[in-house]
Amino acid sequence: MTEIHKAHHSEQTKANLTSRLNRIEGQVRAINRMISEDVYCDDVLTQIRATRSALNSVATRLLEHHMKGCIMDKVNHGEEEEAMEELLVTFQKLMKD
Repeated sequence: MTEIHKAHHSEQTKANLTSRLNRIEGQVRAINRMISEDVYCDDVLTQIRATRSALNSVATRLLEHHMKGCIMDKVNHGEEEEAMEELLVTFQKLMKD
């Protein structure tokens, strides 16, 4: 059976990420509305770029939390090899388009 991992985010971290994701959700709805209203393509693309940047910011914060929390916990428990392998897999996931 595969082990299920769970993150342990602080309430402050959850609130921050949730707020950011809610704004991103609003940006995506705005993009949808812009397309249905035939807004000029360049303006839509600008909004898409801003949304992508916001998602990258969320990913960066999660990665930082993962490295300082989850990965360091493994290292501190003598699981250095597993920690580094997990970190490499995580980076590979982020680098894929």
